Amino acid sequence: MAGRIARNDIDEVRSRVNIADVVGDYVTLKSAGVGSLKGLCPFHDERSPSFHVRPQVGRYHCFGCGEDGDVFEFIIRQDHTTFQEAVERMAAKIGFTLHYEEGDGPRTDYNQRARLIAANEAAQQFYVAQLTTAAAEPARQFLGERGFDPAAAQHFGVGFAPQSYDATREHLRSRGFSMDEILAAGLAGQGDRSPYDRFRGRLMWPIRDVTGATIGFGARRLLDDDKGPKYLNTPETPIYHKSQVLYGIDLARRDISKQKQVVIVEGYTDVMACHLAGITTAVATCGTSFGVEHIKVLRPMLGDSAGRDLSQLGNIVFTFDPDEAGQRAASRAFAEESRFASQTYVAVAPGGLDPCDLRLARGDSAVTRLIETKRPMFEFIIRRRLATHDIETAEGRVAGLRDAAPVVAGIRDRTLATAYTRETAKWLGMDIPEVRRAVENARQRAGSGSGGRHDDRTGGTVPVGQAGPGGELVTPPEEPVAGLRLLPNDPITRMERDAVMAMVQQPGHVGAPLLGLAAAATFSAPMLSVVRDAVVANVDAVGAGDWLDRLLQDVPTPFRGLVQELALAPIPARTDEDLAIYARSIVVALVERDLLARKASLLGQLQRADPHEQADRRAEIQRQLVDIDAQRMRLRADAEAAS
Repeated sequence: MAGRIARNDIDEVRSRVNIADVVGDYVTLKSAGVGSLKGLCPFHDERSPSFHVRPQVGRYHCFGCGEDGDVFEFIIRQDHTTFQEAVERMAAKIGFTLHYEEGDGPRTDYNQRARLIAANEAAQQFYVAQLTTAAAEPARQFLGERGFDPAAAQHFGVGFAPQSYDATREHLRSRGFSMDEILAAGLAGQGDRSPYDRFRGRLMWPIRDVTGATIGFGARRLLDDDKGPKYLNTPETPIYHKSQVLYGIDLARRDISKQKQVVIVEGYTDVMACHLAGITTAVATCGTSFGVEHIKVLRPMLGDSAGRDLSQLGNIVFTFDPDEAGQRAASRAFAEESRFASQTYVAVAPGGLDPCDLRLARGDSAVTRLIETKRPMFEFIIRRRLATHDIETAEGRVAGLRDAAPVVAGIRDRTLATAYTRETAKWLGMDIPEVRRAVENARQRAGSGSGGRHDDRTGGTVPVGQAGPGGELVTPPEEPVAGLRLLPNDPITRMERDAVMAMVQQPGHVGAPLLGLAAAATFSAPMLSVVRDAVVANVDAVGAGDWLDRLLQDVPTPFRGLVQELALAPIPARTDEDLAIYARSIVVALVERDLLARKASLLGQLQRADPHEQADRRAEIQRQLVDIDAQRMRLRADAEAAS
């Protein structure tokens, strides 16, 4: 039985894996200076990029929420794995064979997550093979009637689960999977007497995560004697959480990042139809409403950040059926609209056709036009609310205004809100000032709370000091002891910060002699001197692979967050040559500033010393002044030589 992974193997995998490649599967990263990348944090809801990755250091850090770690910690946080599972996944990614202590050497049955993914992958291959059998004729007919040929089925990995209670599980058992693993993967259910195949006689769509790993299935009923639901999905498992899953995300994620657009449709066949029609950014939820967790998946891909020019923001396009269920879905989507900085739209096909039926009836170009002729979400919702009132009457117009005003009041962009105020007045046939007053009143009512924090479960705000929906007491968050945001924003402190940043990130370019001189420098910000002391204490380890780990171990626990921030913050340099010059020059500036301060202090002492009674003291001060001038000259000469 294999035990713990050998320590050397863990270090080897960490050094070989490029953290930027791994993070890039989840987050759109852009350059933030030499050796630094940034994007939207996948761990908290943000609209301005504060998530930084340093491939050379092998770490990430979010300056918004404080999340920090190496590639293994990123996988643990993002995919909810154990440390061992994260190491094994990265080892598999680079083809590295792990060795285990207290065991029999390399093992192949790595971990639960890997085994459950492997079981799903094996089942998917089995279902694909079954699609060509005679028994799968209803599945092929279903696909054909909807315009999907064998090539389309192969592209999306569509398969068929045979009408059997044990065919799938027996196939998986022949592949070496235990019954416990098959049950845990959701591929079988436990009956009164024995396990049974969960999916039987159904068309099967593999549901994959952003990395392309199969984590579950969506199954469509085909046979008349199947009394189950029309669509049956994998139940909640250790690797499948329906509120976090989007069908098609594995195929769409790169184009979502590239085009800054995502099209959210309602079904698996709609995703297929959109992709085949050229709308390769389409995804669908899996048996649940579009919600907060889905937004967290999409936001980093879209680069959905506040403060960006409207022309640079992404587009989120929702397609809904025009029936009552589709209208309710639109309302739920609108409830989440404020979580996006990107512009949200609604696309409803003429005649009430969904994208699959639209493609079948009118061709690929009709699907393209559907997305191109999308309507802004605000317009769609306002018009829908007005449509529920008889605006031909005065009473109906007033009621419609009361219903629509909160929507206009909730628009974050005030210029856009002004435009919709005018549009609403036009749609109602009312005076603009009257509509403007109603909107302002709605805005005041919405903002009349006493403050608190947003609650994702209710969509509202829970005041500080009161109990939340779960009975918990809402208290202000604890302030960190040390962090970049706590530093004063004056020129002296900024220079000290940048110098320590250079010492932490580029100690080799700074050099041991200069680091030694920086050891004596005084700081106006004491927290920075704590980090400086850790750097100087580890000067013999400059260039070592565990440099950052040594610093983290040497500073007091409350200062570790500050070290992590300093290690990941971008340095203003365009090239490696600029980086080397900058790192050395900023530390030279720190040391020279300290030398000047010491010189001024010595000159003051020299002036105060009695020339008759303190001759020896004056001579010593003079010697120190000469020494300081010599150090300054050497610093300048070294800086000029380096540049």
